[in-house]
Amino acid sequence: MTATILVADDDAAIRTVLNQALSRAGYDVRITSNAATLWRWISAGEGDLVVTDVIMPDENAFDLLPRIKKARPDLPVLVMSAQNTFMTAIKASEKGAYDYLPKPFDLTELIAIIGRALSEPKKRPARLDDDMQDGMPLVGRSAAMQEIYRVLARLMQTDLTLMITGESGTGKELVAKALHDYGKRRNGPFVAINMAAIPRDLIESELFGHEKGAFTGAQNRSTGRFEQAEGGTLFLDEIGDMPMDAQTRLLRVLQQGEYTTVGGRTPIRTDVRIVAATNKDLKQSINQGLFREDLYYRLNVVPLRLPPLRDRAEDIPDLVRHFIQQGEKEGLDSKRFDHEALEVMKAYAWPGNVRELENVVRRLMALYPQDVIAREIVEQELRADVADSPISKVGMPSGTMTISQAVEENMRTYFSSFGDALPPSGLYDRVLTEMEYPLILAALTATRGNQIKAADLLGLNRNTLRKKIRELGVSVYRSSRSA
Repeated sequence: MTATILVADDDAAIRTVLNQALSRAGYDVRITSNAATLWRWISAGEGDLVVTDVIMPDENAFDLLPRIKKARPDLPVLVMSAQNTFMTAIKASEKGAYDYLPKPFDLTELIAIIGRALSEPKKRPARLDDDMQDGMPLVGRSAAMQEIYRVLARLMQTDLTLMITGESGTGKELVAKALHDYGKRRNGPFVAINMAAIPRDLIESELFGHEKGAFTGAQNRSTGRFEQAEGGTLFLDEIGDMPMDAQTRLLRVLQQGEYTTVGGRTPIRTDVRIVAATNKDLKQSINQGLFREDLYYRLNVVPLRLPPLRDRAEDIPDLVRHFIQQGEKEGLDSKRFDHEALEVMKAYAWPGNVRELENVVRRLMALYPQDVIAREIVEQELRADVADSPISKVGMPSGTMTISQAVEENMRTYFSSFGDALPPSGLYDRVLTEMEYPLILAALTATRGNQIKAADLLGLNRNTLRKKIRELGVSVYRSSRSA
């Protein structure tokens, strides 16, 4: 029996596109421009799946969703929205939507989601309290961030272990905290520990606690981070810096669900969600014998790669406004960045990512009396931030630097950051791995997400490209043209 898809969107062009695409895919399609008609169909028992825009002339889909889930709890609802924020994705999940797609959307992906929903209907969890929907823990509407939002929305009501990778300053702890605050463990504690900031011989005690007299200086029993995080989330930052002995003990906890304190004998059951993060290439660390492969696969259940700020430069104006609002709450004078200043910031490479951007905005708010921050001020600050800063190249037309020159410039800056020392070994493979991601992303962007064309452009087999997209966590580009 042919499934019937109910489509609601006030944009006539989108209705036409969806009608044609879904009809070609073999579905019966009914289209409407308003929520009232959609609800009439649903309440009459019509339709096997709903595709709806959030904003419609007569009612918001998020207000309609609870009625739909109450009347027909097994009816999958796919929500589309041009308001592509973290909270939109979370709200769609909380209200009971089967899935959420930001506009503009990929028709192939939409049809695949519909097929999956019809073959394996899912019951989504009840919504959270309304007061949980205030605020914006993650900022940005770029395509790269949309993928982050969608993954997080799907993980909110699970306890799956998450491995967050990304450069320093991309917001790994912020993502972990958002996952906790909007997930089912939100009433439990969120405990973070940075492996790189703890002396290596104290990491096991920090994680698991110790008994009185367990080692020199242990004058009292001490609780560890696992015990402190009981019933909540334990965020293990810079997991790549964990010594081997601690890795072995952590693996045992993940396998058996219990641990013993340092110097203790009685096993302690644990109930925590683990979220790990690193800015290192753990596969390279495995090859070098510095990280356990079995622990890697235990932690890497759901991989999430956070993009560097330079790959989501279109989010910079939103981030700047967000940091200005934060600064105002802390007593800093209100500022506004003019268009040219924002363009300079969008063109800058941001080696320190979002953390560096936040610091620059706060510094400009604190040090400059002008109400409007102009281009010259931003250039001056960024030039002062990094010796021999590439800000002088901001105004260069695209393509002025060859790939070879860009790599040489990057390597020079990278080596100089270690002073008289040398970077860690394995540099060749690390560089090639880091170049692979932006190369594949650029090819997919240029071909508007067409993997066949991208594979041909790169000279790769299509299956090889798909494998690399999956392994590297590349966010497949969605065309910015109207759907």
